[in-house]
Amino acid sequence: MKLVRFLFGVSKRAVFFSLMAGVVAGACGTGLVALITMALNQQLTSEPTFAWIFFGVCALLLLSSVFSQVLLIRLAQDTILKLRLSLSRQILATPLHQLERIGTHRLLSMLTDDISMLATTIVIVPAIAINVVVVISSLFYIGWLSWHILVMVGVFMVIGIVSYQFPIVYARDFLRRGREEQDILFGHIESLVSGVKELQLNRWRRIAFFSQDLEQSATTFNSVTKTGFILFTVIGQWGQLLLLVVIGLLLLVIPALDIANTMALTGSVLAVLYLLNPMTVILNHLPNLSRAVIILNKVEQLGLSLTASQEEILQPLASEKTDWQSLSLVNVTHHYYHEQGDSNFILGPINLTFHPGEIVFLVGGNGSGKTTLAKLITGLYTPQTGSIYLDTQPVISEQQDLYRQLFAVIFSDFYLFQRLPSRQNQALDDQAQEYLTMLQLDHKVQVENGQLSTLSLSQGQRKRLALLAAYLEDRPFYIFDEWAADQDPIFKEVFYTQILLNLKRQGKTLLVITHDDKYFRLADRIIRLDYGKITSDTVNEDQVIQALYD
Repeated sequence: MKLVRFLFGVSKRAVFFSLMAGVVAGACGTGLVALITMALNQQLTSEPTFAWIFFGVCALLLLSSVFSQVLLIRLAQDTILKLRLSLSRQILATPLHQLERIGTHRLLSMLTDDISMLATTIVIVPAIAINVVVVISSLFYIGWLSWHILVMVGVFMVIGIVSYQFPIVYARDFLRRGREEQDILFGHIESLVSGVKELQLNRWRRIAFFSQDLEQSATTFNSVTKTGFILFTVIGQWGQLLLLVVIGLLLLVIPALDIANTMALTGSVLAVLYLLNPMTVILNHLPNLSRAVIILNKVEQLGLSLTASQEEILQPLASEKTDWQSLSLVNVTHHYYHEQGDSNFILGPINLTFHPGEIVFLVGGNGSGKTTLAKLITGLYTPQTGSIYLDTQPVISEQQDLYRQLFAVIFSDFYLFQRLPSRQNQALDDQAQEYLTMLQLDHKVQVENGQLSTLSLSQGQRKRLALLAAYLEDRPFYIFDEWAADQDPIFKEVFYTQILLNLKRQGKTLLVITHDDKYFRLADRIIRLDYGKITSDTVNEDQVIQALYD
């Protein structure tokens, strides 16, 4: 039922018309069996209308089948598009901590293999429904010919349904395990692509990774998935065998008991033969149905939805807040947990206030919680206790996305996009080219139609391109997470003594996560963080004295 609800949630109209065309095709197929039976028993063949009826039913069967299949093909391709866009919107709307818990490899698995599998199933479900209609109409026809034969056929169909219940549960379990192993395999593939340099440099690491991780996971995935499909194949062949047994019994038992005439026997045998194909289709598609249900359950377990639209996440905001006087964190905490649920690291409680036009340095050892604090300040993480206040007003969940538009951030693990951020600014290329000159990248990178000509640069140069994007965002609050770590001494000096001070003169607030104590004199405040706790928040006295002279 979950799969059916999902199917109708994609496109009720396309599914409905496809099913109706399929029902017509199934009825036409059963009608042809009836006409052939009559012809074999020399009934109605002498009528002048028989040929018109026969070829008319054939034409209707062809047209309805083609119409149904065309609708299903269109539905499948449209479904792939809708599912990918829907899941992409869901990812954009899902809290960052939840996405980090899911993992990149699981998200990639859903966006690629799972969506293709579900789109294929979209075609399968109506096809199965159509073949079920064919089976039911054929059984009605057999019952119309002889209720004795219908009882015999029904008994064997019940035997078939009951007998494959246990193996089908067993087969589904193998497919479920295969889907879980697929997530692990995608994780190893992600490691292969991301860590190929390290693997090429170290033979022992390469051998261990390939044999103990990648090959073992791929082999396990192959084994359990293959076993599941083999079991489903055996189940399908068992169903076909039962139908053939039914035909044999009809030919042997019915004449011996003399409980049906020749026409009834002939028509029933033809109907059962006609049932072989739809029954084969139904049984052969059971693995895909099972995999689709497993995928839907998996998506639900990860807290996502394949049908939620989340259109509002991509709608432009009517207005963005650019004028503010204070931003405060009051008793804010964030907890990290082991998978078993035991507390591992607690950031906070944090009490901080920021004002426009100040430079704040955030310092502390590795693992002290600096980046986590930055994610809390920007609204990427929601405080588990405490609140964030903007101009004395608490930031509530409904305002979270609006609140995030205050910030331009370059994290240490930043991602660089080819397209530059723009609010339909016609002068974007000229402005970007000016910044490229300032960042000493104009000889390597050009901007055309809002896109960078290349991203193939050193890490330090890529960070400068990220700084270019941050400039163009023109936000009131800037956060730099170890931005200068990959810069040469000359440009590091430019960053601290020119870029930061220039942004400050524009009234921007700057939070700089850094270890460069050489430049601590430039900060208005220095916040020290030690294992999740603020140990000091001091005003830079040199800056105060300089401000008095200015």
